[in-house]
Amino acid sequence: MSKPTEKEQKWKTPQDSAVITYVWAMPEHANPSLFQPDTLGNVNGGFILNLIDNVAGMTAARHVQGRVVTASIDQVSFHEPIKVGELIILKASVNRVFRTSLEVGVRVEAENVYTGNVRHAVSSYLTFVALDEHGKPTPIKQQLKPVTEAEKRRFEDAAKRRASRLALREQLKKEEV
Repeated sequence: MSKPTEKEQKWKTPQDSAVITYVWAMPEHANPSLFQPDTLGNVNGGFILNLIDNVAGMTAARHVQGRVVTASIDQVSFHEPIKVGELIILKASVNRVFRTSLEVGVRVEAENVYTGNVRHAVSSYLTFVALDEHGKPTPIKQQLKPVTEAEKRRFEDAAKRRASRLALREQLKKEEV
């Protein structure tokens, strides 16, 4: 019996599709500081959001081995400012797979390459939907098998966040009427 191809594999661990990427924080990524001198040299949040969406999309596509689209950015928590000249480190992994969607968590760190000091700067959770060749949602074949205690905790927490998202969506539908 032959080994299943990667595309046929039913289970993946979060590490199988995880992505880590690095970006230098450059002056063009900084906030304008004319009227807010205390933000001088801070990287613009919109730039960070773009990086988060990109790395999370890479991770989701690697997991489903196909096309994905961002369905929501559920939470973004900015903990520490990132300064121009620091190395931005983005770590993304799949937290949980549902029928046609999956949640990806992204941790953003800032590293001062001169001192080696690394700070947790931003956390975010995104939901992606797998698409078929016609651009329609399609079931995800590769389920997630968390291995470490941290992966198991993120797996359980993702189910709670999904329940909250769905409850909010239902509430908003009722309010539209």
